[in-house]
Amino acid sequence: MTSKLEQLRSMTTVVADTGDIEAVRRLKPVDCTTNPSIVLKALGTDAFKDAFQEAITWGKAKGGQDEAVIGAIADRMAISVGAALAELVPGRVSTEVDADLSFDTKASVEKAHQIIAGYKERGIEKDRILIKLASTWEGIRAAEVLQKEGIDCNLTLLFSKAQAIACAEAKVFLISPFVGRILDWYKKSTGEDYTSETDPGVVSVRAIYDYYKANGINTIVMGASFRNAGEIEALAGCDRLTISPQLLDELNAAEGMLTRALSPEKAKAEPLVSLDEKAFRWAMNEDAMATEKLAEGIRGFAKDLGTLRGQISKALAA
Repeated sequence: MTSKLEQLRSMTTVVADTGDIEAVRRLKPVDCTTNPSIVLKALGTDAFKDAFQEAITWGKAKGGQDEAVIGAIADRMAISVGAALAELVPGRVSTEVDADLSFDTKASVEKAHQIIAGYKERGIEKDRILIKLASTWEGIRAAEVLQKEGIDCNLTLLFSKAQAIACAEAKVFLISPFVGRILDWYKKSTGEDYTSETDPGVVSVRAIYDYYKANGINTIVMGASFRNAGEIEALAGCDRLTISPQLLDELNAAEGMLTRALSPEKAKAEPLVSLDEKAFRWAMNEDAMATEKLAEGIRGFAKDLGTLRGQISKALAA
């Protein structure tokens, strides 16, 4: 019998949630996703030592310690990681807009344009890239603008159906509903343990998937942020799943039958909903988990981005 990973590949597009070049080469995912934490970790490895130094040299030639230059150097480093991954996967690479722009639509659009231009300088066209934005109201509006320009987006830090509905109305290419972070919140809040079937993160992604498929919404659902292989198995059949190398290896070593859990044919019929800004913000206000995890996620990514900028500043001064 084939491994559970190979069985999963037959019903779901497998994406690697990593900047680890060797892991991507070994596991052969279709796409790769990155975020500031992944980029920061990747740039600390020998594989990107030269890329880090190249970006610093480039930055010094641009004027050194200016805040805008430091930001441009950080972008250049993120694109270096993304470009290396793009050489290894046949599909898309997601690159994230700065977390500290999560509440600024105009600046997010401008940053996305800069990222796309940076990839184009390296011969990588926009159809290989997904611009990753936090699923704030402002981030969703930025994605709406970019999608109309033909720039596909990946809306991340998505914890609620309200966020998913707003993304669908904006005609976003792909959403990344988080699973493990939802589970973390509920375990801490209730003190309970959950099975793969009762896991609140799994339940959330299944509800979003059913809503999309029942209403003919083309936005791709890509489950993300997994804590264990059981969560992944419970979402087998989802459009895409972005998985860490550790869990990909675990699935690759696992034998036994993997049953498809999600399919368009089994989607439960639901009425189509429309959310304006007021309704969206109220729905988020009523969902303590989604509000808290969204804010926490933005803070975490912003912190890692700040760490990277600090390293750049130190290297420029050296």
